[in-house]
Amino acid sequence: MRYDLNLLPIFIALMEERSVTRAAERLGMTQPALSNALSRLRVMLQDQLFVRERYGIQPTPVALELAPGIAEALARLDDAVLGQQEFDPSKAERLLTIAPNGYVEFVLVPAVVARLRQVAPGIRLRLTPYSNDLAETGVTSGTTALVLGRVVDPPDNLVVQHLMDEGLSCVVRADHPEIGDSMTRKQFERLRHVNVVPPGRMRAGLFQALAQQQLKREVAISVTNFFAVAEMVAVTDYCATLPDLICRRLAHDPRLKVLPPPVNLGTFPVEMAWHVRYRQDPAHRWLRALIAEVAVNLSGPPH
Repeated sequence: MRYDLNLLPIFIALMEERSVTRAAERLGMTQPALSNALSRLRVMLQDQLFVRERYGIQPTPVALELAPGIAEALARLDDAVLGQQEFDPSKAERLLTIAPNGYVEFVLVPAVVARLRQVAPGIRLRLTPYSNDLAETGVTSGTTALVLGRVVDPPDNLVVQHLMDEGLSCVVRADHPEIGDSMTRKQFERLRHVNVVPPGRMRAGLFQALAQQQLKREVAISVTNFFAVAEMVAVTDYCATLPDLICRRLAHDPRLKVLPPPVNLGTFPVEMAWHVRYRQDPAHRWLRALIAEVAVNLSGPPH
């Protein structure tokens, strides 16, 4: 039997999006064209494949059984074809979407953008919101090139790479009336603290580290991003516990001082994940290598 291979990416898009509308948008097709392709898929694979429900479509048992093998076959085809293509970053014109968490957006993305401007001015980045639900970022469907942050329980169609480990430090105002060049456990617990939300997995890591050390923390105020922390700490007697790379930047602010925490709070990983279909894509491989290099340079000792 002859198979129309052009229909298989449509099958995978429907499997991952669970919506005819979203699958059509992802593939750059009209909904009527996609519906027509789905009809041909049903004939080719001799099954209904997808059943309409109130909030989209759900795959049949046959579709669920076929999906892993089809996805793997397409990934191998991509590897074979894309691996033969040459990529010249200095001449490339691409727009790539990435989903960094708030920490990565603050400390890593500016350095990545600066590096791109030097070596690949035609490659542009579009940032989309990070979410602990990886499907919401678009990385599990392939519409987003990369997710950057803490990647927990990734699905089978994602590849995860460890970038670096990050520690934690404390920040208070430079002329704090109670805190000198170091901070004791008792002082930490007596202070009121600034928390950053939406916290995501890093919040879980910090809260778990505090719990493991039986270190109490009274949160006075929660802010929505790291940019607000410096201003909040500078005009109060509050303390903030933040990743070391953020503290390294805040240390240049004369209004603030950075101190080690009173106990060892450990480290948390920073990771990068992408869809298996981009495993051998030359542009994606090059961007991943650049991001990994920037992360290594940033996480090294301060100069």
